[in-house]
Amino acid sequence: MLLDDLNWMNVERYLQSDDRVILITGTCEQHGYLSLMTDIRVPLVIAQEAARREGVLIAPPLAYGISPYFTTYPGTLSLRPETFLAVMRELIADLVAQGFRRILVNNGHGGNTSVLTLLLTELGGTYPQAHFGYYQWWTDPAVLAVAQAAGLVPQHANWLENFPFTRVGPVPEGEKPVVTLPAGASAAMTRAQLGDGSYGGPYQAPDEVMERLLAAAVESVVAALQAL
Repeated sequence: MLLDDLNWMNVERYLQSDDRVILITGTCEQHGYLSLMTDIRVPLVIAQEAARREGVLIAPPLAYGISPYFTTYPGTLSLRPETFLAVMRELIADLVAQGFRRILVNNGHGGNTSVLTLLLTELGGTYPQAHFGYYQWWTDPAVLAVAQAAGLVPQHANWLENFPFTRVGPVPEGEKPVVTLPAGASAAMTRAQLGDGSYGGPYQAPDEVMERLLAAAVESVVAALQAL
């Protein structure tokens, strides 16, 4: 259930029977041959299926995140950490003020992870009446088990993120050598070493692997919603 499809009266009625909401975070950044919005599209698809099963509301995703290392790739739009933090604080403050008491942050972008971890710790003290959950699909043990069983290593912009709904054009077949960047690599160095934007490994995986991976993530989000 998307907030996009409701009016304020619908939300008021929803809050009379449920106080859960999913807040999706991601970013707009290069993903090689895949959509610049991959880090929103993946968690949104996962959230939509989980929310359908649980009858939970999904707030509009925060489409921008922390991606300074990819800004030499056209289309990458990055926020400063303090800007991202301020926006998240204000969004969650509004949700709590309106009566949402169980909030699951479904993050699709690794660059947001450290800031969100600190924020949710802080919010637990600021809003003792609320409960906060946190989910990242690509670090989920159930998702990683699917990858391991298939003999595939997850990397940025490789097979792991190559779903039918993240493809915006042809994707190469075969594999790319894995690229290891030094800690703190500049945006210019990152582009020079990554080239097409993938960190390496297979560009694609069989459809059945991707279906199992997605199903594992949905089950984990359903469990996270039930545990709030």
